[in-house]
Amino acid sequence: MKLFTVEEANTLLASVRPIIKSIQRSHRRLTSFETAAKRASEGAENGGGGMVQGPGYARLLLELSFSAGQLENLGVQLKDYTQGLIDFPSMRDGRVVLLCWKADEGDRVEWWHDVEAGFAGRQPL
Repeated sequence: MKLFTVEEANTLLASVRPIIKSIQRSHRRLTSFETAAKRASEGAENGGGGMVQGPGYARLLLELSFSAGQLENLGVQLKDYTQGLIDFPSMRDGRVVLLCWKADEGDRVEWWHDVEAGFAGRQPL
């Protein structure tokens, strides 16, 4: 696991922001396929199935997977597709914590939380 300083996380935000926007866009578009995908899945269980929009749906799944993989390769943890919520593992007081940022929070990481606490346990840096 890569560990980030606050400065490293802030520097990386410029590269991460377009990836997050792509993830949010793909996720929003995928939700429009939700009903058709569910019907196709149910049909497949009964020996049928299929989706007219299947190629577009598959393309969005690949885009989403690719973008999430880009974050993972950078060492960034994706927590919520809709909010664009990500965590940067970091050290604080001798233990691993998570520097927390979401897409609508500006150009700097300003929050952290214990690994077990999650988003609800966020504290200002």
